[in-house]
Amino acid sequence: MSQSPPSLRRASVTASGVGSPVIEAGPARAREAVVFVHGNPGSGTDWLELLEAVGLLGRAVALDMPGFGQADKPRDYRYQVSSYSEFLHGALRQPEFPCDVGSYAAHLDGALKQLGVEQVHLVLHDFGGPFGLLWGLQHPDAWISVVLIDIGVLPGYRWHPMARRWRTPVLGELLQAWIPRWAWRRSMQRSNPKGLPREFVDKMYDDYDRATRRAVLALYRATPDPNEAAGTLGPALAGLSKPALVLWGAKDPYAPVRYAERQQEFFDVRQVVILPDSGHWPFKDDPEAVEGPLLSFLRTQLASSAGA
Repeated sequence: MSQSPPSLRRASVTASGVGSPVIEAGPARAREAVVFVHGNPGSGTDWLELLEAVGLLGRAVALDMPGFGQADKPRDYRYQVSSYSEFLHGALRQPEFPCDVGSYAAHLDGALKQLGVEQVHLVLHDFGGPFGLLWGLQHPDAWISVVLIDIGVLPGYRWHPMARRWRTPVLGELLQAWIPRWAWRRSMQRSNPKGLPREFVDKMYDDYDRATRRAVLALYRATPDPNEAAGTLGPALAGLSKPALVLWGAKDPYAPVRYAERQQEFFDVRQVVILPDSGHWPFKDDPEAVEGPLLSFLRTQLASSAGA
């Protein structure tokens, strides 16, 4: 497990019946917070360096979402029985956690309530985008601003090749059945030409156990086509016109960089930053280039909301 600097605090919350580790920085009881939401594969530890930096501006929070990192990893079955006897007597229980975007947004909301966070500046990456943006649409008064890192509203988007395989029954299970560490490292580095820190890549691999792989398959299969979602959610987000910073790796193989400028159709974008040599994780392969504009944007947003 990654070690936290002394300025970071670790705790846990339980929401939607699922326990999630939480990492925090800054004022412990502030009702306004910058909330980091990771994607797939990932965890709250993805954000350690940025949490520490943002903690100098205000409260900063990151958590492991259900099925990822060190969060509880429930099975995504329609029903679950605790014993064969219960099955024989028809005593079926509701699922522990359905792996769909709505359930992740609800989990995020429950976690924020437990933490006492009432005003939120979102920092979103990968699948953290759908989780956080749906939460924002459901809680527009609590949502203040957003940082979009290689994610957003994606009109015309087509699932990347690996996602299409994961969404295919049997093929997805076969691909997830055995993933050696060497293959994981090679794949991650090949799809991120600037290179990712070895510790970061290995931490992702260590967390990517069989339960996480099941959650990934369930999540991708339960998620509507992003192009379809853009047609529905895009106008709703545009109507809110939330302040946004867009950060995008130009060599992202999963979310093409052409979508960076298009976020201006849906958000009040204050700045678009394209990192020319970065891949899908620009906050890891070029942390200084990400930290500067991110802190500048959040500093302004935190000051504006405090004044309001």
